[in-house]
Amino acid sequence: MTNGVVIGRFQPLHKGHEQLINVARTSCERLVLLVVSAENDAIPGWQRYNWVKNTWPELDVRHVVLPSSEQSPDWFALLYEFGPQEPYTVFYGQNQSEYWSAHPETPGVCVPMWPPESPYLSSNILRNPDDFRQALSPKVRAAFVRRVALIGPESCGKSYLAELLAAHFGTVFVEEYGRTYCEKFGMDLTELDFAHIAGGQLFREDEMAEQATGVLFCDTDLIVTQVWSEIYFKGRCQPWIMQADHERRYALFLLLAPDIPWINDGLREYEAQREWMFERLKQELQTRNLPHIVIRGDYEQRTRQAIEAVNNLPGL
Repeated sequence: MTNGVVIGRFQPLHKGHEQLINVARTSCERLVLLVVSAENDAIPGWQRYNWVKNTWPELDVRHVVLPSSEQSPDWFALLYEFGPQEPYTVFYGQNQSEYWSAHPETPGVCVPMWPPESPYLSSNILRNPDDFRQALSPKVRAAFVRRVALIGPESCGKSYLAELLAAHFGTVFVEEYGRTYCEKFGMDLTELDFAHIAGGQLFREDEMAEQATGVLFCDTDLIVTQVWSEIYFKGRCQPWIMQADHERRYALFLLLAPDIPWINDGLREYEAQREWMFERLKQELQTRNLPHIVIRGDYEQRTRQAIEAVNNLPGL
């Protein structure tokens, strides 16, 4: 057996899929993986393609995007349109066995992806991802982690509270990458520096999401990067930062008010802008209808308000 194909949605990619693909790759010399996506899928196609491609970087992985008018894929037609030209064998799990039995002209091998009594079905996982953590790789689990962003102006206790919340909920937090960057390169920032800071923040966030258990606390996000860019560059912000900012999803924003003393730590220099920045961030959250609460008071009051807000998140 020389050529093989696995075709599916992988929504999400789980251990059953991994077993199927690993059996297929040991059964043929060349294996093509087709990741099929449609416009209204629960998980974006690019993300599922990323999971598959980065799990098997040595394989030929192709992302097949269905036309917006076509939501139910015809596996047979897609194979002959996007699969390899050479003769091949289709490897599939039990969930596709009835379909491929109706296409005997295509050689196929049904691989037991899991014991019949196992609940590792994509629909089950999507409904209750926390119940199926053991069925998902760290990269896939990261997509289901609830992310809580702590935002606010300078010296409002974001870092302190992010670390405290992570310890309280038995998980991890993401440090503010902009601070790390400025400690290394200084505060004389250009728009290119802001690109590095924004990219670094996203990279660190995704990195820590793989280690999180249920919830991830993010010390700042790209809304804050956007507003800092507005301060530095007279209202301007790079379009890709704003696009990434709008595409990121958080379960909750904790907006910290500047009602605690400003402390100069050697990097802070915008004490006079604190109230303006707080109002600008609140405006952005409100106009975009993003889930948020305002955290006020001393450190004890802030901690109590934040814990209560996170406890009210669904599933926690």
